[in-house]
Amino acid sequence: MRNERVSMGRDAVESMQTHLGREEPAILACYGLIGAILLFGGAGWLTDHYLGTTPWCLLGGLVAGICVGFSLLALMLRR
Repeated sequence: MRNERVSMGRDAVESMQTHLGREEPAILACYGLIGAILLFGGAGWLTDHYLGTTPWCLLGGLVAGICVGFSLLALMLRR
């Protein structure tokens, strides 16, 4: 098996940078949505673990994460 290095042409690299620069707000908004759901869901799960109220705090955390995530998504996409 040969170990060849693949390189991209200058035009391809510039095109990729242009497209990523244009789509950066949408990418960040998606990461914010996923992060908010994971953060609030994790906090709800930990609260359930310590209080023994399974699954109510987890569900509340997921709903709060979805609400916060979509509000961040809306704010970022309005810009």
